[in-house]
Amino acid sequence: MSTQEECLLELTNSSQLQRLLTCFELSKTLVSTFDLEALMRTMVEKFNELIPARNWSILLLEPQTNELSFFVVVGLEADKVQHVRLQVGEGIAGTVAKTGKPIFIQDARTDPRFCAKVDEQTGFETKSIICLPLLVKGELIGVLEVINIENENFFLKTYLPLLNILADYIAIALDNIRSFQEVQKNSFIDDLTGYYNTRYLAWTLDALVHKTIEEGSSLSVVFLDLDNFKQVVDTHGHLLGSKVLVEVSRVIGSLLAPHDSLIRYGGDEFIILLPHRDKAAAYDFVCRLRRAVNQSCFLCEEGINLSVTASYGIATLPDDARDKTALLRLADEALFSSKDRGKDTIMMGADLKKEETTSGR
Repeated sequence: MSTQEECLLELTNSSQLQRLLTCFELSKTLVSTFDLEALMRTMVEKFNELIPARNWSILLLEPQTNELSFFVVVGLEADKVQHVRLQVGEGIAGTVAKTGKPIFIQDARTDPRFCAKVDEQTGFETKSIICLPLLVKGELIGVLEVINIENENFFLKTYLPLLNILADYIAIALDNIRSFQEVQKNSFIDDLTGYYNTRYLAWTLDALVHKTIEEGSSLSVVFLDLDNFKQVVDTHGHLLGSKVLVEVSRVIGSLLAPHDSLIRYGGDEFIILLPHRDKAAAYDFVCRLRRAVNQSCFLCEEGINLSVTASYGIATLPDDARDKTALLRLADEALFSSKDRGKDTIMMGADLKKEETTSGR
């Protein structure tokens, strides 16, 4: 071997070692983050530093539908493929998802397994594909695709080992986040009703208020408390009292829009978060809710046929309050005002503010 060849080999080995070390550093970052958006940013920023590929993507398996959907897309406009779904067994990615084995094809158009769905949707031309399974404990959670490699032989020799390592760590990172989200989700659920608890309120309201202000939108909060609930418990016992709470929560839940949230605040008190609803819309909603509760029959299975009413307080951001604390306080005060006025009543935070202004003159 000539001196020049020895130098070139040493340089190549040194570069490969550096890439390997960088890969392991990235892997530590991947498996230590539990934020999905942060994981996406890290992958997009660092992937190209390690793997010279202008077009690559990660597709995740949706267990409910057994379909692959795009999670990360580089080299294409993400909005063009966000609604594309591939069945397990469909196309190269679907085949890898079905078999759990990697595939490399040099000419996609001549391979009978190739599906042109993405190309037809985006106008992109797929030539070569490297597709690797993302596996955790033998279970497939998605696939990693690298498209149109310029120097295939050099890439396979130099970068495929790194790609395999990255695929393993990406799979572990995604599985960690899914597990964390499941634990987090369960910690936000009220054991009795199956709706949200106060932990969820503390976790989500700051972000919701910030988003509302940033978008120039509205956020209404409804406090509601069952009237004379102590009498229900004293008459029918705690177990049936708890069942009333469950049945009432179902009545409320049946009226909620997809972005609304029902929170059991404690005892027989509930909070409803209504994003993108101003005072008028919130009031209309609570009027419908009041009718639904008043017209419902509870503990019917037990032959009791109980009627229940509730008191309601509404406050809206930014009209009534400018921050989370003031919003909750005003909705709570409106609820207590509703109780004071005979129960089975709806009070608006804006009305309280008018009263304060009038009494202060």
